[in-house]
Amino acid sequence: MENQNILCEIAEGVATVTVNRPGSLNALNSQVLGELECTLYKLEQDAGVSVVILTGAGEKAFVAGADIKEMAEMNSFEGHRFALQGQRVMLFMEKMTKPVIAAVNGYALGGGLELALACDVIYASDNAKLGFPEVTLGIIPGFGGTQNLARLIGPNRAKELIYSGRMINAQKALAWGVVNEVVAQAELAAKALDLAREIAKNGSLGVGYAKNAIVNGLNMTKEDGFRYESSLFGVLFATADQKEGMSAFVEKRKAQFQGK
Repeated sequence: MENQNILCEIAEGVATVTVNRPGSLNALNSQVLGELECTLYKLEQDAGVSVVILTGAGEKAFVAGADIKEMAEMNSFEGHRFALQGQRVMLFMEKMTKPVIAAVNGYALGGGLELALACDVIYASDNAKLGFPEVTLGIIPGFGGTQNLARLIGPNRAKELIYSGRMINAQKALAWGVVNEVVAQAELAAKALDLAREIAKNGSLGVGYAKNAIVNGLNMTKEDGFRYESSLFGVLFATADQKEGMSAFVEKRKAQFQGK
C-alpha cells in the first residue's frame, strides 16, 4: 500500500525520509507510525542505502507531537497500545544498522522530540523549539522520552524539561547536549546531507557494527561493553570490507566497500 504521510527519496546511498502532514504540523498518528515503521524496515533491508535522514515537511515543524485529536478518543487499553506502537518504531530506529540523522526544522515536541532522540545525530535549525508538553495534557511522554532524554542529558535536566512541559530553543538544546549542532534553517538540509554522504563513503559493515557497539554497550557495564566491542571488532576481520579497507590504505588508493 502506498504511503500517504511518508515521503522517501534515495540518492547516492542516502535515504531522505520526510514526515509529510504539514497541515497537522506533521503530527504522529497510528497511520503515520505504521507507514514510518514500514519505510524504515524496507530501508534497513536495502543494500543500496547506507544512511537515513529523517525530517518533517515544511518550515514550521519537524514533528509537533503525537496527534492529540486521535489520542483524545482513546481509552486506557488504546493509549497503552499507541505507546507500544510508538516505542516499537523508536527502538527499531535505534537498532537499525544504518545511522539515522534527524534534521529538526521548527517544532520537535512530544512524540517529535522522541523521534529525534531515537536518531543517532540531531541537527537543529536556528528556529527549532524542543520540549515535552505531555504533562500539560495530563499524560507523560510515551514513546521512550522519559528514558532516552534522561540517558542523554542526565536525570536532573530531563526532569526539569519533562515536569515543566516547557519548550527550549535550539541554542539551549545545544548547550544541554540534546542536539549536536544548530544551523540556519536554509542550511539544515545541506548540513544533514553532507554528514550522510561522509558516512556513506565508509564501510557500511563497520559503521553498522560501531552503532551496534555504542547502542548495546550503553546498557552494559563498562567491562562487558569492552568485551562486546572486542567481539565485534574480531568479527569484522572475517569480512571483505576489512580486507579491502586495509589493502586500500597500504596501496594508497580509495577503498571500494561492498558491505560484505
